[in-house]
Amino acid sequence: MTSSLNLDAILASVGEVPYSWTIDTDSLEWGGNAREVLKAPPDADIATGRGFALILEASARQLRFETVMRGAVSDFGQGVPYHLEYAANPIPDVTLWLEDCGRWFAGPDGKPMRAQGVIRVVNERHAQHERLTFLSRFDPLTGEMNRAYMTEVLGAAIEESIKQRSACGFLLVAIDNLAGINEAYGYEVADELIGAVAKRIRIRLRGQDYLGRYSGNKFGVILKNCTPEDMNIAADRLLAGIRDEVVPTQAGAIAVTVTIGGVTAPRYARTLPEALSRVQDALDSARSRRRGSFQAYHPNVEREERRQANVRSTDEILAALNERRVSLVYEPVASISSRQPAFYECLMRVRRHDGSIVAAQDVVPAAERLGLVRLLDHRVLAMVLDELVAAPNLKASLNVSPPSTTDPGWWTGLGEMLRAHPGVAERLTVEITETAAIHDIDETRGFVARVKDLGCRIAIDDFGAGYTSFRNLRKLAVDIVKIDGAFVQNLCRSEDDRAFVHTLLDLAKRLRLETVAEWVQDEETVTMLRGWGCDYVQGALIGLASPQRPWRPDDGKAAVSA
Repeated sequence: MTSSLNLDAILASVGEVPYSWTIDTDSLEWGGNAREVLKAPPDADIATGRGFALILEASARQLRFETVMRGAVSDFGQGVPYHLEYAANPIPDVTLWLEDCGRWFAGPDGKPMRAQGVIRVVNERHAQHERLTFLSRFDPLTGEMNRAYMTEVLGAAIEESIKQRSACGFLLVAIDNLAGINEAYGYEVADELIGAVAKRIRIRLRGQDYLGRYSGNKFGVILKNCTPEDMNIAADRLLAGIRDEVVPTQAGAIAVTVTIGGVTAPRYARTLPEALSRVQDALDSARSRRRGSFQAYHPNVEREERRQANVRSTDEILAALNERRVSLVYEPVASISSRQPAFYECLMRVRRHDGSIVAAQDVVPAAERLGLVRLLDHRVLAMVLDELVAAPNLKASLNVSPPSTTDPGWWTGLGEMLRAHPGVAERLTVEITETAAIHDIDETRGFVARVKDLGCRIAIDDFGAGYTSFRNLRKLAVDIVKIDGAFVQNLCRSEDDRAFVHTLLDLAKRLRLETVAEWVQDEETVTMLRGWGCDYVQGALIGLASPQRPWRPDDGKAAVSA
């Protein structure tokens, strides 16, 4: 008896109670701790299956009965296991979540005759599950739908509108200058602002509308049964409701505005991707026109043509990378005194399916716009280093786009390849454009320092186009300055260009920087540049870019001079 009581106490302490249910008599026997675990009042009849069912939620009664009595599996002598979870309400305002784990046994007719198992109270686990379910669907800061759940609801709303031949609207509401508020007041205040905006949007929606947090500073509003006119009215109401009163925060009152883009479906969006793309177009259009305004999406032939062109460009660039149609051409940079190549600039070319060749300047702008330029830079880096490894006498340079200068993958690739091949780094020059360099001087200084720490040299390409100050040029600590060919090609005819190039060369000499003049086309220009102290020349007079590798013996040409 003592051990039985101890066992009941142990089971009660962990929230478990065993049971045995004789089905034909509906007799339900419990462990001695049943009322304690189930919180069943003294007058509750839990000695029968029917009586126990009365303290369960209605849906749980049917679930339990169906699981045991109408299971599709037959009992072959060892019983049939079952496992379910349901809610009980033993007394008012108390809900217990119960895990019921047991096994039923069949009688001579093959039907369930007896069931036995253990019921466990799992309120904490259920609460955790509910919390995780909430977080999977709702934004923890605002309590509104998160992006994944909101887009799921939007997709269903569009499908419903198509089936019912009705209309719905989708608004993308962006808080203006949230980054500036973050910078000025901190993230806590910015979060207060986001929460306040969410509440202001919520109280101005109809009961059938939905609100979700689309991203850091954006909310999505799904307007059911909404005409274009209704959407315009709703957007104006939101603009005014958020703009007209300041938001009180711990840092004081802050004035806030929003900009809104909207699209109606299925008129202008019959699929979820179309709705998301076109509402962003509308928001971008509103922002470009005036912050704090609303713009509804309307088809734009030029915009659609640009989008289609972007899609084609993306496909073409990715296909060229996957099909190894990215190659290099090599343009010599020669000593102005000896005319012997000092190094070769490695330039990217892309071969189309029809065999035609596309130059880097026709590919890189699209690749930068589409976020693909890093992939091209990775490929070019690998090819240039392969050439340097294969040709110990070769000195080469390559161009790096601004996005790659902060790309961890590009740095990792460069570092790993240089460490694997000692002696290559000092033969490699990395070129960055002047306009990219002056965009963020401090960030560029970090890039230059890292490249030089690896043993490579740094050149500023197209120097003069960005009008870098003398102070910034000294601060960058590069090795080579390449003077933009636009100032070199007309030296013999333009007094302004002569004055400009002469000044740049004099500056570079004072800063102990090597200089390259680009686009050199005639001897008269070379004579002028030599007199001003230019070190190297590049252009048609020396030789244009070619796929031939003069440093290879099978080309029958001399190797690059040291």
